[in-house]
Amino acid sequence: MYIDNSSSMFSFENEIWNSGYNAVAGIDEVGRGPIAGPVVAAAVVIPRGIAFPSVKDSKKLTERQRLEFREEFIKISGLKYSISEVKPDVIDRINILRAAQQAMKDAVLKLTEVDFALIDGLPIKNFPIINRAIIKGDSKSASIAAASIIAKIHRDELMKNYALVYKAYGFDKNKGYGTAEHIEAVKKYGPSPIHRKSFAPIKELSEIKDFVQSEFDFL
Repeated sequence: MYIDNSSSMFSFENEIWNSGYNAVAGIDEVGRGPIAGPVVAAAVVIPRGIAFPSVKDSKKLTERQRLEFREEFIKISGLKYSISEVKPDVIDRINILRAAQQAMKDAVLKLTEVDFALIDGLPIKNFPIINRAIIKGDSKSASIAAASIIAKIHRDELMKNYALVYKAYGFDKNKGYGTAEHIEAVKKYGPSPIHRKSFAPIKELSEIKDFVQSEFDFL
């Protein structure tokens, strides 16, 4: 199923286009909640006046549906997108909110000629271009919904790759979220290099592990 610019999912884009802006980027991020892995943002610019897949929030889609949407997106002439990651060590240093906002800023800056941004969620201070924040924007804006799908696919693929390197934690299944099995693995093996050391329970477990290690070093 396809929608056109008359759809309610293009209401924000239409308003911005009709105000004289041409390249409107929808921006969303994924990965605030996990205890491991990066936070990822995507920015998507949809050409005006085209038929577009009937998108919705990536959280309401199956993995197969998200992949099918991405295949449709990349076939569209003139559609542009970019992806940005902020690594766990940066998340630990600046906190997850700032990291997510930085990922969104970086994603839009990777695209050329964007003159307006639609951002999922709350306003972001010092955003590099003119913008509007939309609460639950991934269910109200086609551009933001497309960004949420692309960001989600990218992060899931990253975590599957990490699962091949750090095999004990089940990253291919939990995607870095703190499932019971994941936390048990951290208790048994300690945190990996991609765990967020500032997040509970990783922070507490890291402190315990560091203390035990220091005892071994002393001996």
